[in-house]
Amino acid sequence: MTEEKNEWKETEEDILSADEALSLLEEKRYAALRARIADLPAADIGILFSEIPTEYHRVFYRLLPKEYAAEIFVEMDNEAQESLISSFSDGELQEMLSELFYDDTVDIIEEMPAGVAARILKNSSPEARRAINQLLRYPSDSAGSIMTTEVVALRRDMTVDQAFRIIRQVAIDKETIYTCYVTDEARHLIGVVSAKTLLISPLDAVLGDIMEDRVIFVNTLTDREEAARKLHKYDLLALPVVDTEERLIGIITVDDAIDVISEEQEADFSMMAAITPDETPYSRASVFSIWKSRIPWLLILTLTATFTGMIISGFESALATCVALTAFIPMLMGTGGNAGSQASTTVIRGLSLGEIETGDVLRVLWKELRVSLLCAVSLAIVTFGKVMLIDNLLLQNPEVTLTVAVVVAVTLALTVVCAKLLGCSLPLLAKKVGLDPAVMANPFITTVVDTVSLLLYFLIAGSLLGI
Repeated sequence: MTEEKNEWKETEEDILSADEALSLLEEKRYAALRARIADLPAADIGILFSEIPTEYHRVFYRLLPKEYAAEIFVEMDNEAQESLISSFSDGELQEMLSELFYDDTVDIIEEMPAGVAARILKNSSPEARRAINQLLRYPSDSAGSIMTTEVVALRRDMTVDQAFRIIRQVAIDKETIYTCYVTDEARHLIGVVSAKTLLISPLDAVLGDIMEDRVIFVNTLTDREEAARKLHKYDLLALPVVDTEERLIGIITVDDAIDVISEEQEADFSMMAAITPDETPYSRASVFSIWKSRIPWLLILTLTATFTGMIISGFESALATCVALTAFIPMLMGTGGNAGSQASTTVIRGLSLGEIETGDVLRVLWKELRVSLLCAVSLAIVTFGKVMLIDNLLLQNPEVTLTVAVVVAVTLALTVVCAKLLGCSLPLLAKKVGLDPAVMANPFITTVVDTVSLLLYFLIAGSLLGI
C-alpha cells in the first residue's frame, strides 16, 4: 500500500455508506463512484461489497483502482469473493490471482466450495499451484498453514550492495522486505538482517558481519497461536518458519498473526458463552444458523442441570422441615457460579496468552486456594451479618435462627473455595487432554458448582440442624 494510502484520514465527508454506493450503482454514475472510492482504504471498500447486493459486485469490482483490486478482494467476505469468482472469466481470474500472495490465496481456497477452489487452482500459474498445494498440506492449526513462502533470502557472503540489487529485483513479488533472512547454500536459516541495518551499513559490508545470528523462528508444525504469541512477545514484523532441518520455508507476517489472535479470541468468547463458534457475522447469520450454534450447548447444560434438581428432590423432606433454607439457595448457587467463573476466566486467559502451562497446575491451585480462602472468609462474615440483621431482625422470620445463619455462612465459604479450585483446575485439565480450555468457562463451571454448592448446603444443614 502506498504512503498516501497509509496517511488516509477518515472524515465525515470521506465516509461512503453502502446506501450511497448502491444508489450510485443503480443510477450508473460510475465516474462519481470511482472518484468516491479512489482514496478509501482497502478494508473499507471490502466491507462495502458485503453490504450491497451481489448482482452489483462485478460492476463495482471493475471500478476499483487496478493497483489495489487484489488487495481489496482479500478484504471481502467469503460470499462476495465467491460471487465475484463465479462472474470472472478465466482470464480475469488469472489476472486477479497473479496479484495475490500465496497465503491469501490459500485462505480464500479454504473458505470456498470445492468447485470454486478447483477453479482457482486451475487458473493459478504452475509455480503458484505448487506453493499453494504445499501450504494446503499443513494442518489448519499449524504455523505452516498461515505462512507465506514469498520471502527475501540472502547469502552470508553477499555485500550490502548485492543485497540491495536482489531486493530491488524481487521486492514486488514479496509480502515484506523490511526483514531479510540469511541462509546457506542448503537454505538453512543462519541469520536475519533488517532493512534499517542494510541502509545504515557501508555498501561493501558483508552480510555475515552485520547480520543477527540469534534468530527467533518456529517450525512449520508449531501451533499457529504459539507463533502469533512469539511475534507479539518479541515485537517482530515477521517470523521465519523452518522445516525439521531448520531450512527456511517461509515467514509469518504480523497481519497474519493479528488474524489468528482475532479468530482465536472470537472462538474463545463464543465457547465461553456456550455458543458454537461461527465466522458468519451476526447481521448476516440466519435464524436457523444461530439456533444451530446455540441449541447443542443449551441442551447439554439443561441435561446437566438435572443433577441439581435430583439433589433438591432428594432433600425435599429437609426443606419441608426448615423452609427458610430454600430462600438462600439462589444466593449460594449464584455466588458459587460467579466465584468459579472468575477463576476459570483468569486461567483461560493465562493459557491463551501463554502465561500459564498445564505443568503449572500445582502453582495455580496453591495461589487460587489462598485467594479463595480470603474471599470465603470475607463473604461468610458479610453473609452471616446479612442473614442475622435483615432476615432475622428486620424481616423477623422466626425460622432464620443463629444456626441457620451459620449454616448459610459456612456453606457459602466452602462453596467459594470449591468453586475457585474447580474453576482453575478444569480449564487446565481440558488443555491437558487436548480440548479447548474455553469449554470449561462460565456456563459449564456454573452448572458444576451449582451441584457442589447444593450438596454442601444440605450436608451441612443436616449436620448442624439435625434434619
